Formats: sequence, C-alpha cells, structure tokens
Amino acid sequence: MSDEIVNRVDNSSLVQVSLDEFYPEGERVLFDIKGFLKDEIALIEKEFRANLKETNWSEYEGKYVAIICSVDAIVPLWAFMLVATHLQPFSKKVVFGDKQDLEKAIFNDVLLEIDYTPYQDAIIIVKGCGKFPIPESVVVEFAVRLQSYAKSLMFGEACSAVPLYKRPK
Repeated sequence: MSDEIVNRVDNSSLVQVSLDEFYPEGERVLFDIKGFLKDEIALIEKEFRANLKETNWSEYEGKYVAIICSVDAIVPLWAFMLVATHLQPFSKKVVFGDKQDLEKAIFNDVLLEIDYTPYQDAIIIVKGCGKFPIPESVVVEFAVRLQSYAKSLMFGEACSAVPLYKRPK
C-alpha cells in the first residue's frame, strides 16, 4: 500500500477556471461631480466648464474611472458626457455609474476577448471564490458563454461542485 497522496482532480479531465485569471490590473476610481457643483446642488455651466479645464486629468492616467454624482442634484446628461471627454485620453475606461457598474463594463470587454475554444467539449468547473470583486452578473454571463462550448458545466470546487449544465447526447 502506497502512502503517496494522489490529487485526483489534477489527474482528471476537469477544467477548473476562475474569472480571477482574466481580471485586468489597474486602479478603479470614482470621479464625483459633486465638487464641481455650486453649493453641491446646482450646476452652473460656465463655472463647471472652467473648473474642468483647471482639473489635472493626468492623475487618471491608466485608471478605470466611474463618473458619479454622490449628492441629490439635478445634473444634465451632457455634464457627465463632458467629464468623460476629459477623462478619455488618460483613462483605460470611463463609465457612468458606481464601481459595480465600472467592474461590469470592464468585464464585458474581457468576456468579449476570451478565446473560448480551449473549453470545447470540456468538463468545466467555474470556481466561485476568488480574490477579486467580480460582479455576479459577470459570472452569469461567463457561464452563458461557456455553455456553448462545454460538455458539462459546474460551479464551485471539485469536491463539492454544483452541476449547472450537461450537453444532451
């Protein structure tokens, strides 16, 4: 009898995949319009444009940016668009919304770039616990995309995977 411990998962045909593998590096930040409003309540176009021109946009170099207004104010849509035009030359990506919206937008791009052909006819386990904050909607979309390729699709860890899909024979 051998005392050697054999990892049967590593020796199986299971393909374990984690969205952490595809997580793009880069700082995620919020750009809050609040500070550009008069008394944090009203947008005065001339002052708004002047303040934007004085902003050091290079501090957003290489960052992912979500544009928000954290106070209850009426801000016209063009104001968010104008901020985006200033951020675009410097940032990796600009979106309207919070950090969750930003993460979804980043991963929408990532999911479009993934080569799914290595998953053709594979028995796949999508790992659930990772080190990065990946939105649930992204994990769902990933599963939908994998389903077109996978022979079988599960979620979790090999010791306790939850079956999700099995291709009909």
